[in-house]
Amino acid sequence: MRVVALEEHCTFPDIAARIGTEAILARGLTPGGHRPPAIDRAAELPDTGAGRLADMDAAGITMQVLSVAQAGADLLPGEAGVVLARDTNDRLAEIVAGHPDRYAAFAHLPTAAPDAAADELERCVRQLGFCGGMVNGTTGELFLDDPRFESLLARFAALDVPLYLHPSPPPPAIRHIYYDRLPGHSSLLLSIAGWGWHSETAIHVLRLVLSGALDRHRGLKLIIGHMGEGLPAMFARCDQVFADETRERLTRSVSRTLTDQVWVTTSGFFSLPPLMTLLMAFGADRVMFSVDYPFSPNAAGRAFLDALPLSPVDCEKIAHGNADRLLRLNPA
Repeated sequence: MRVVALEEHCTFPDIAARIGTEAILARGLTPGGHRPPAIDRAAELPDTGAGRLADMDAAGITMQVLSVAQAGADLLPGEAGVVLARDTNDRLAEIVAGHPDRYAAFAHLPTAAPDAAADELERCVRQLGFCGGMVNGTTGELFLDDPRFESLLARFAALDVPLYLHPSPPPPAIRHIYYDRLPGHSSLLLSIAGWGWHSETAIHVLRLVLSGALDRHRGLKLIIGHMGEGLPAMFARCDQVFADETRERLTRSVSRTLTDQVWVTTSGFFSLPPLMTLLMAFGADRVMFSVDYPFSPNAAGRAFLDALPLSPVDCEKIAHGNADRLLRLNPA
């Protein structure tokens, strides 16, 4: 069976080295990508050649849609961020061109300069053949519902390519209040993969709904990972709590807006309860397989996919059909 995975990360250390240590630390990242042992896969991120392909082959992963892990161009202001994003995307394009049947790519965007980010997205889609773009959480402590990002959201909609909304570490004030002062690596892990990343992305999506951004950009297609970042379990609650808000200011309920404009991947979550909740909330046409490589292993993701207690039709949709349609991938 063809299997497409679309939250799969890489880094280019020579390009990322242009980002200063001060900016990386301020963002809650660690220089050199060093992380606690539970999530430390920094050594595997730069490999987009034989090692990665062999790992994909061993797990039966047909294609990865590559995206650049933090730190990135959003940490650099002005022209410096624009140039870093352009160089990153040119490198991605070279990798995809070398293995077009194995790799596709999401554009890396200099979101600190939103108009330039929109132009870079268009270059990546029209000239380099990328299938969308990825934004890593907040930019300068702003979510994408801020008016300065209107041009970027509009460009995604005009190009009819999806925006993959990925988490990022919390801003320093949030990190200090909510996550600090725990023993060992617990503070860091709670702030990111253990909880914080998922709540941050869920808040990001809800802000796009409640601000009216998704109403203004009805053609905008969002992808979120990690079985929906907890949102599928909150549909009824959100519809109840925000009923007056959505009725007075918006055209749709929270859940209707999400099921109209959001697709969800399985990245990093390989258990049935969140998948069943996701399927009940979004339906099989909105769910796509992902691994979150290299932070999660390909073999575990494929084993989970193979064991799904779903019809062959729904398994095919999740494994590749939905991604092929949304991203306009062309199976050989």
